[in-house]
Amino acid sequence: MTDPVFRQIADSEAPLFRSLPDAGLVGRAITGVEYRTVAEGGDYRPEWSWVALRDGVVVARAAWWGGPEDREPLVLNWLDIAEGEDEAGAELLRRAPWNVEYELIAPAGWREDAKLRAAVESRTDAARAAGMKPLVERFTYRWTSDLALPARPGRLEFRPEPDDDVIFDVLRRVQAGTLDAHALRAIEKSGADSAAQEELDFFRWCPSPREWWQLAYDPAGELVGIHVPAHNPSGPCVAFIGVVPEQRGHGYAYDLLVECTNVLAENGATFIAGATDRGNFPMAAQFARAGYPVATERINLV
Repeated sequence: MTDPVFRQIADSEAPLFRSLPDAGLVGRAITGVEYRTVAEGGDYRPEWSWVALRDGVVVARAAWWGGPEDREPLVLNWLDIAEGEDEAGAELLRRAPWNVEYELIAPAGWREDAKLRAAVESRTDAARAAGMKPLVERFTYRWTSDLALPARPGRLEFRPEPDDDVIFDVLRRVQAGTLDAHALRAIEKSGADSAAQEELDFFRWCPSPREWWQLAYDPAGELVGIHVPAHNPSGPCVAFIGVVPEQRGHGYAYDLLVECTNVLAENGATFIAGATDRGNFPMAAQFARAGYPVATERINLV
């Protein structure tokens, strides 16, 4: 058996990337997304797409993703490996020049199905062999317009806040006691200010109106938290829900989520995506209460 060759694909080689047979049980394929390059009307770039070739046949493939204006990929979200080629898959990740998060999408309840579990584990095992470590598993949600729109509880007043410095301060306060694994990693790595800046940078990156960002206040005029309705490149989403520590315990995350949902629906959203960590039981409960069904699960490795 000859050693595999690892390389990025050329502009005309999207068919080569697609030539690896795969059942499409996990990954972006289950969301209805096909691998297509930007030139084909998709959102993948050939220079961020790599293959492992053995005797000219693709035995592993990986594609990194970023927004239209990004100069470097933000995430690895496409990885497939032929049966018996686990080491080729791991070596493909070792050779690629980007050190970004791997996000693997799986159907809800994937652990109960042997085929789904094997598909997840073959990919996560390759990522681990390439030096990655599990960070968190997340639930993703999808509200659609055929579902009931949750009624506003009416307990809070919502105001737009045009000052980014004020938003930054609120984000910093919300980070205290957070259950979000990505925020905790950022805090551990660089401190609370850096974690807050990451969130603010993400809000700015989203191609949606700045005036949608709102702070929430209780009847006494005290700050409760922040919600950020947004559009990411895939569509409308709940970008952020956060309650300041001194206001926790009153179920206000539900009020924020409901307001976020209504703002997006009033601005034409026919579906809304959301997500929370599997271990963030309070936020998962609020998504369920607001009528958001679980759409997929995601496994994040760094």
